[in-house]
Amino acid sequence: MITKRHLLTATAALGTAGALGFNIRPAHAEVNRLRVSHGYGILYLPLIVMRDQKMMEKQAEKAGLGGMAMEWQTLDGGNVINDAMLAGSLDIAGTGSPGFITLWAKARGIPRAEVIGVSGMSTCALVLNANRPHLKTLADFTPNDKIALPGIKTSLAAVVLQMLVAKQFGAENYAKLDPMTVGLPHPEAAQALLSGKTEIAAHFASPPFSIIELNNPSIHKVIAASDVLGDSTLDVIFAPKRFVDANPRTMQVFLAALDEANEFISKDPMAAAQAFNRVTRTTATDEDVVKMIKDPDTRFSATPHGVLEYSRFMHSVGTVRNRADSWKDLFMPALHDRQGS
Repeated sequence: MITKRHLLTATAALGTAGALGFNIRPAHAEVNRLRVSHGYGILYLPLIVMRDQKMMEKQAEKAGLGGMAMEWQTLDGGNVINDAMLAGSLDIAGTGSPGFITLWAKARGIPRAEVIGVSGMSTCALVLNANRPHLKTLADFTPNDKIALPGIKTSLAAVVLQMLVAKQFGAENYAKLDPMTVGLPHPEAAQALLSGKTEIAAHFASPPFSIIELNNPSIHKVIAASDVLGDSTLDVIFAPKRFVDANPRTMQVFLAALDEANEFISKDPMAAAQAFNRVTRTTATDEDVVKMIKDPDTRFSATPHGVLEYSRFMHSVGTVRNRADSWKDLFMPALHDRQGS
């Protein structure tokens, strides 16, 4: 028999747990709201299609999770995304593989701070474009030739640039061009490069910005990421590990929605291009975006490829202290039955 004393004891226990900061909710309850971020470029197309077509909401309803409220943010640069994740204002984020690895390595072993990869996402023609004729190779850059990146040191473009420099000048000189880098979101960097009136002499850009820039006769390509990395996954999706552990059904539904988005892109590139332009409002035409989607260097997949190489490189140069031994160390168990690397 449940007495008044029992009820008072239970109420007191709940009050104590709340005071200690524990989240009190029914056992097995999962979130009914997701806060997700993506960036500006074509690398984020799967998330942009999910957003435009409301695929997460539909998959959640189909799976019996009920109504799923989605809150979308547009964030660019690993540092900005990592700060938002650490501040608790994001549940899931798309970001460059190096930015994710930086946060994964920094927080590993700290239960309330740990993050985990949810999936791979994309690769594309990441290109270093320049507006000064003398910049034909990496060796031509001087302290006066500033390179725009979404974020210095840890953004996708920043780490890929270091990897390209290490290959050309030796691993010990991987940071040779770091002093020339300037943190700017892709839209602002493209405007600066195209104007030719600022200190920005180059921009490590992803489509559509790289394409828009190269359509200008005063802009030329210096080097592409694929020259060194092949078709490795440039952007991934990640989340706080405690969030993933607490919401297993939600994460399975998210993967289903992501796979649906990738299938949508493959089957109807024009519809995907239109979704991209509706959400991002770039100056690229639908036809331009279709060309980017069909580019041989562009690939969209939830299965990560080559992400372990970023971890090994960043550990070898001292950017991160913790190194993954397997790609599975980096990603949630729901992805482990796939052929990743």
